[in-house]
Amino acid sequence: MYLIELYKSVQGESSFTGVPCIFVRFAGCNLRCAWCDSEYTFTGGKPFTADQVIAEIEALQPCPLIEFTGGEPMLQARELLPLMDRLLATGRYTLMMETSGERPLADVPEAVHKIVDVKCPGAGAASDSFRLANLDALTANDEVKFVLSHRADYEFARNFIREHALESKCGGILLSPAFSKTPSDFRTTDNATLDPRLVVDWMLADGLPARLSLQIHKYIWEPRKKGV
Repeated sequence: MYLIELYKSVQGESSFTGVPCIFVRFAGCNLRCAWCDSEYTFTGGKPFTADQVIAEIEALQPCPLIEFTGGEPMLQARELLPLMDRLLATGRYTLMMETSGERPLADVPEAVHKIVDVKCPGAGAASDSFRLANLDALTANDEVKFVLSHRADYEFARNFIREHALESKCGGILLSPAFSKTPSDFRTTDNATLDPRLVVDWMLADGLPARLSLQIHKYIWEPRKKGV
């Protein structure tokens, strides 16, 4: 498998926000979202065996929460899924995976907490990428995320949530304001391309069963900093 980086920090998103976490970042992505903040993952990477990944994780203990991210980790499902099984079999780790939902998710171990990113129109060409069959693979462990660039993205997310009764299919729904690809060095919401206050106003007005999700690592460290 090819990885960009493997490091320990705190989880920046989801219901695990703020919890110490080991990030295993896979190389490669087949989507090109307009707001992507991880374009450095599109190419390159260093080859790792499963044994090497596990050794790196063990060297960073104690830290039982592990997230597989990218890029798109499911592009390397052949290597990733057996690695997940090995880590789960130890009984020592809680596993998460950040994925676009463009690849089939039915074979991901049920114990893995999937954060599935349904692309809104503001994502550009990637906005048609979500595989609807993956809704049947969601469990109460999982969360569905919508990155919002503007009001039209919010309305898309709201309609998708209602049309699919999404709150009954997963453990949580995240609304995340998109972040500037060229942020300032200031750790403020001014770098968000959609004001979080507007998202809160819309959520409250619509009674939407969702959670506002800010990427807290971009407020703890300088927004452009990687590996945190």
